[in-house]
Amino acid sequence: MVSKQDIKHLAVIMDGNGRWAERKNVDRVEGHRAGAQALKNIVDATIEQGIKYLTVYAFSTENWKRSPKEVNALMKLLRDFVDKDLLEIHGKNIKVQAIGQLSTIPWPTRRKLLKAIDKTKDNTGGTLTLALSYGGRAELVDAVQQIAGQVNDGTLKIKDINEDLISQNMYDPTLPDPDLMIRTSGELRTSNFLLWQLSYAEFYFTDVLWPDFNAEELQKAVDFYHGRDRRFGGR
Repeated sequence: MVSKQDIKHLAVIMDGNGRWAERKNVDRVEGHRAGAQALKNIVDATIEQGIKYLTVYAFSTENWKRSPKEVNALMKLLRDFVDKDLLEIHGKNIKVQAIGQLSTIPWPTRRKLLKAIDKTKDNTGGTLTLALSYGGRAELVDAVQQIAGQVNDGTLKIKDINEDLISQNMYDPTLPDPDLMIRTSGELRTSNFLLWQLSYAEFYFTDVLWPDFNAEELQKAVDFYHGRDRRFGGR
């Protein structure tokens, strides 16, 4: 059986903001705002659990297809996070970073994001990674293109391509693979999230909508994880 200390990296698909808003009969933006507050609470809860790495699916490559109003609201929430919550996050010694096709994020939002990354880069208490304009397939395509470029310029031989090399060409090769992936709102799929890195992660699905996900719900996921027997393909 696994132990509590084995949960080094937690990945979360924060799903259900829109449905939460519909149930409350409020605008979808209010659902995203409540979801942002839930994220702050879970950052605190992971610190208490001793989890060093938290990676959250904040905005996917597919999310650009949503209405301009909703996309703009999500970008504003990210800017508000930097403006209002960065000092608190920084004070907890948490490093903030991001993975994804960040160049596609509008500059006003990206500038504030880069500010948060730079301000917290030397923190050692934990790492919060925001997956923004992120897609697992896009990450793999970008990695393959980088590797192909190395082959093309003669610095890499095809026979030397292996799993380690592919991992080294992911958006952040320093991140350990997740031990546990949580998805809220009752959906039972990974939705193009960390396709390479989740190969041996334990999956925990809950019907709880993301804005209602709290420390108590996280504890349920942790307890589930502790009950798993992780063999990584062995016996």
